[in-house]
Amino acid sequence: MSKIVKLDALEILDSRGNPTIQVMLSVESGRTGIAKVPSGASTGKNEAVELRDGDRKRYGGKGVQRAVENVVHVIQPAITGTEVCEQEAIDEKLVALDGTSNKGCLGANAILGVSVAAAKAAACEQDAPFYRYLAQREAYVLPVPMFNVLNGGRHADNSLDFQEFMIAPVGAPSFSEALQAASETFHALKDILQTKGYETSVGDEGGFAPRLRSNEEAMELLGSAIDKAGYQVGSGIAINLDPAASEFYEKGSYVFRKSDQSRKSSSEMVELWKEWLRRYPEVYSLEDGLAEEDWDGWTALTRELGTKVQLVADDIFVTNPKIFHKGIERRIANSILIKLNQIGTISETLRCIEIARSNSYTAVISHRSGETDDTTIADLAVATGVGQIKAGSVCRGERIAKYNRLLEIEHELGHRASYAGSGVYSRWK
Repeated sequence: MSKIVKLDALEILDSRGNPTIQVMLSVESGRTGIAKVPSGASTGKNEAVELRDGDRKRYGGKGVQRAVENVVHVIQPAITGTEVCEQEAIDEKLVALDGTSNKGCLGANAILGVSVAAAKAAACEQDAPFYRYLAQREAYVLPVPMFNVLNGGRHADNSLDFQEFMIAPVGAPSFSEALQAASETFHALKDILQTKGYETSVGDEGGFAPRLRSNEEAMELLGSAIDKAGYQVGSGIAINLDPAASEFYEKGSYVFRKSDQSRKSSSEMVELWKEWLRRYPEVYSLEDGLAEEDWDGWTALTRELGTKVQLVADDIFVTNPKIFHKGIERRIANSILIKLNQIGTISETLRCIEIARSNSYTAVISHRSGETDDTTIADLAVATGVGQIKAGSVCRGERIAKYNRLLEIEHELGHRASYAGSGVYSRWK
């Protein structure tokens, strides 16, 4: 056992060039844990609050010096002397010290940085890889990655209403071969876009952001790219969707302002997704197909499609155990997206995953659009065995860092690691 002796923090930049916080936590033995906190662009209204300075003279008001000061001057004296391996006790102290329901006093960015840094220091103290410290298992599962290769919505300045069009290499026998398949498909897609005269610049998460004619054209392009790369559409490489519907939900209607200017009711959106799944059977996962405020719509969507496709709830649940319980009671969705910074501590995140497992919901570990080279979520996905991860496209260093970490874990585990692969896909097909 080793006690916490020092906390330090630093204002750094994320992948969008905006400030975020890095936390360094040291223990008696001299071991250190470091955490770099991500930030989202498409955020749920009930997410834990990241603390920003609001000083327009620095970074347009997005500085995090107040969060840094809270780590050093408020949190440090409160948790110094605590055993670093007592993760729940540390997290409970952080939540109590903040004293708000949304972590808006100290800032979820400050709290999460300390929570993760403590866990990483504890792993170092035990000379264990982070995933093994979080969960010791006889065998581990490497997750199916969902690669965001076409960007729209708030993640790109183009004509796509839907935020993410993803490929998932479910047919690969290993994670390394899944990454290979995704890379080959990504480059095939680039070739196709260039041949058609489309731009191949990328959005926040590394996916291409061309000005396509419609959301449907994105699906057609992905199918062509998978075929061009030599893989089977659906059983080899599936297509997953994250429309981020909250972003185009206006006063009770879904408004497709970036494409055809159409307006749809909640029930019409349910019919749209039924039609899309009929037309595109290669889709096994639909995330945020309806808005976070549309609880009745979510209930209807789940009633219609809950046995046919993975319905991932992100904005409506925001990795919050209390809200998640409410959603389960209302029979909303069948899967939850897990984002550490939506709730703010390791313990609460793990609690959400356990709630999902005990209620037969799947879970998907996710990055944010504003990322760093921190690889915490890669280890978290392996430790929890959820079998699915979103970390962005097959380019941009902050995304590749997560995939390379998963390659390292797979190599280290050898025969003790299996790939989730077709098991994820077959549940819905």
